Amino acid sequence: MTQVSKDHGIAVALLTEFTTHRLPRALDIQAKVERKEPLDDLDIGFLRDVFETAQTIKPQVDRQPEYQEIYACAVELYTEIMDKAMENERERLGPASPL
Repeated sequence: MTQVSKDHGIAVALLTEFTTHRLPRALDIQAKVERKEPLDDLDIGFLRDVFETAQTIKPQVDRQPEYQEIYACAVELYTEIMDKAMENERERLGPASPL
């Protein structure tokens, strides 16, 4: 198996996982933070896992330009979720919060 075909197979598997599991869960969490609900430990763990995976697959994405846009959009979505969650937490704790 060539590196190109191996990379393609991995990319297809990652995209399938993203579209069937991670994106729906991320959108649920996004709706949760938009309702100003706090994230629970499962939500935070999920987002942490997503960022770790994003760092791990970045070299592969760099080798395959056709996946860079979706990668960037996914990272942006997760960043927006975390930013909104932090904003909500600051509001919940008040102005004296160190967050």
